[in-house]
Amino acid sequence: MASGDLGSAASRKFDIEAWMPSQNKYREVTSTSNTTDFQARRLNIKIKKNGKSEYLHTLNGTVLALGRAMIAIYENFQQEDGSIVIPAVLHKWMGKKIIKLRKS
Repeated sequence: MASGDLGSAASRKFDIEAWMPSQNKYREVTSTSNTTDFQARRLNIKIKKNGKSEYLHTLNGTVLALGRAMIAIYENFQQEDGSIVIPAVLHKWMGKKIIKLRKS
């Protein structure tokens, strides 16, 4: 991310984006910033290192923007019949490989 787009606390930021076909662009699904000692100074969080007290460095992050991640999976893995193929990496947590539409 460009330095001009960083928040005041961040020295560096990493975003992961997913392709959203309906929007014809990539959208952020997670983000993590290295805030160095900015937040630790404000919260007065210190560690002792080699007998010397110093501010620690912190990370600030969003685990997952769940709604956007789900939309990306739906849009990228939906089949002609409306079913959604679950990406292989998620099979363990989903307990299935495909989500089928219920018939009324």
